[in-house]
Amino acid sequence: MTGESTNLGERLGVVGSGTIAIRLARLASERGDVRLFARSNQSAVRARELLEAAELVVTELGDLRDTSFVVEAVTEDHDVKVGVLRELHELLPEDAILASTTSALSIERLADECGRADRFVGLHVFNPVDKMELVELVYPAAASTDTRRRTEAFCEALDKTVVEVPDIPGFVVNRLLFPLLFAAVELLDEHELKPDAIDACMKLGAGHPMGPLALLDFVGLDVAEAIGESIDVQVPDRVRRMVADGKLGKKAGSGFYEYG
Repeated sequence: MTGESTNLGERLGVVGSGTIAIRLARLASERGDVRLFARSNQSAVRARELLEAAELVVTELGDLRDTSFVVEAVTEDHDVKVGVLRELHELLPEDAILASTTSALSIERLADECGRADRFVGLHVFNPVDKMELVELVYPAAASTDTRRRTEAFCEALDKTVVEVPDIPGFVVNRLLFPLLFAAVELLDEHELKPDAIDACMKLGAGHPMGPLALLDFVGLDVAEAIGESIDVQVPDRVRRMVADGKLGKKAGSGFYEYG
């Protein structure tokens, strides 16, 4: 990292080594200075392989000290996120912005508990990050005008379309989407349909680019379960059984479909 921002507009730090974190870091690295923090050596090795840029990945949080905009993309758990965000708040310069990629948790609570409410934003990007145009932005009440301006400029530099949404469970997309996805699972069981039959109907009849069951596999059944609980939507028993059995979808090689 040079210490100077380029056309990205910020010196970016990404915390996490999952799909969202890695794809976001890869996209942003095409436009400016980026560091991705992976907590374990094993995660760092995997991230370096996927990014094909070893110099972008660090395993010491202190290596993000000179970043100006840090995106937290760790597991969808309030306490885990708050712990990471508090560490970052203590580490970063006063004017640095903290963002969370949470898809369902309260941004107001995260902002209040991390100690940087005026420099905080919910930055809900969608997977695959390099292809999905939308970013849902959620601001806590204390967010400053500068935070709003810089966040929107950052998203524009990534060629994203931003929509400011209310701080409600699931925001807009997941609040509407997951009841549909879970209804597809219930329909699968009630009528002994095959997953590809339901997915074909929604793709060809409703114009969806991906069927609901394939999409659940893509999102991850464990993530879907967590989102369902966060937005107070009944999670189908079949989804809970699949999670318990480790059939988490594409990332695990098995879900509603099998993956080689």
